Amino acid sequence: MTLSIPFDNTYANLPTNFYSKLTAKTVSDPSLIAYNSPLAIELGITGGNDRELTEIFSGNKIAIGSDPLAQLYSGHQFGQYNPQLGDGRALLLGETIGSDGLRRDIQLKGSGPTPYSRSGDGRAWLGPILREYVVSEAMHALGIPTTRALAAVLSGETVLREKLFPGAILTRVASSHIRIGTFQVYAAQRDWSSLKTLLDYAIARHYPHVEGPLGFLEAVIKSQAALIPKWMGVGFIHGVMNTDNCQVAGETIDYGPCAFMDRYNPMQVYSSIDRMGRYAYSTQPDIIVWNMAQLATALVPLMPDGDEAVEAFTKAIHAMPRLINQNWRTIFAAKIGISAVHPEDERLINALLTLMTDGQADFTNTFADLGSTSAREQFIEPKKYDMWEIEWQKRIATEKDPHTLMAKSNPVLVPRNHRIEEIILAALMGDYAPFQRLQIALNAPFEKNSEFSDLRRPPSVAQEVKATFCGT
Repeated sequence: MTLSIPFDNTYANLPTNFYSKLTAKTVSDPSLIAYNSPLAIELGITGGNDRELTEIFSGNKIAIGSDPLAQLYSGHQFGQYNPQLGDGRALLLGETIGSDGLRRDIQLKGSGPTPYSRSGDGRAWLGPILREYVVSEAMHALGIPTTRALAAVLSGETVLREKLFPGAILTRVASSHIRIGTFQVYAAQRDWSSLKTLLDYAIARHYPHVEGPLGFLEAVIKSQAALIPKWMGVGFIHGVMNTDNCQVAGETIDYGPCAFMDRYNPMQVYSSIDRMGRYAYSTQPDIIVWNMAQLATALVPLMPDGDEAVEAFTKAIHAMPRLINQNWRTIFAAKIGISAVHPEDERLINALLTLMTDGQADFTNTFADLGSTSAREQFIEPKKYDMWEIEWQKRIATEKDPHTLMAKSNPVLVPRNHRIEEIILAALMGDYAPFQRLQIALNAPFEKNSEFSDLRRPPSVAQEVKATFCGT
């Protein structure tokens, strides 16, 4: 059966200054690495053999109904504004409306140069493609809003970074690729007409229940204030929370130098380009508030009432930290078995986190095994944990079913950095079995399955990954 993708494109109908239409640069000898059949069904994609899938998702062939384009945007990168960024190595193939009625983008990543490549080659190498495939699908299984991975293809060509690597292309699925930086580019250009067009489009697509710039800002704030605590609840560090990597629909996007913590450290940084720790684990709530302030700044010119608009926008931004903290407290209370959260429970949560920092306890395993000998063994000085546990047991004695709640709130498996490195090294040797096994295990991250018990182990000193890279 011939591959059929039910494209229903709307972004391509926006004014031409929103994008550049072009096709992917063909590659010489592509081959299919992975195809996410369950996601394809959800998107309404039918048919297709490996050859057809490879041709479409390598960019060598344009599917019927596709209208490829590279999107324009700008953004703050590590706090510094860059006036023009855009899809330097990505192409939006088009949109589909899935079986759930939701509209989603289908995008190629690593498909070749675009007008926004800024002298780059527009390609990606195999390592970052496998990382994004694994981590985005793991985040989905963990219940965290995220872009998804539909396919991964080897290009059959090499990509030069610090040395030659096999090239690869990811097919990414998102509710959209509209970023804070998409608004910033038109605000910086003082192109109020385009800014208003974008706002109307984004509201219609993502938040049809709201009206105007303020309603939109408040909706984006709410979605981001929910997202970041969910990241923190699984020990996730994005690594590059630039405004061009912050999507207005509230999904996690752009898995570059991202990582999951092993030992708990609130100031943990893995990103090789984050030399000042701007995007450390514990700074993520502050950074998302800063990012929302940049969105507010971009939207203010669309408000008719000047000073009153600034006051309303400022009030919305200033309310965000409290909202984030409320969500964080709910998530971490659930992690220790508390559903009826009291304000004083935050002290109990923070006491455990302090013990974990001082005791160099593994983040994932401590929470997954809380109350057992295994959790106690995570700490350098277990007796300090024992004292905390006594108080904790008294608190959860008043809860109806704390252990069921904890089992639902604490993953057993996350894609640990050293495991991702292992699958990349194996794939570079032509062995995709570790990649496939890790994918299967991470599909059920809350289940304690003895078959995958080795994937729970923290890295040894020799295995520890201290830096992750963006892959561009």
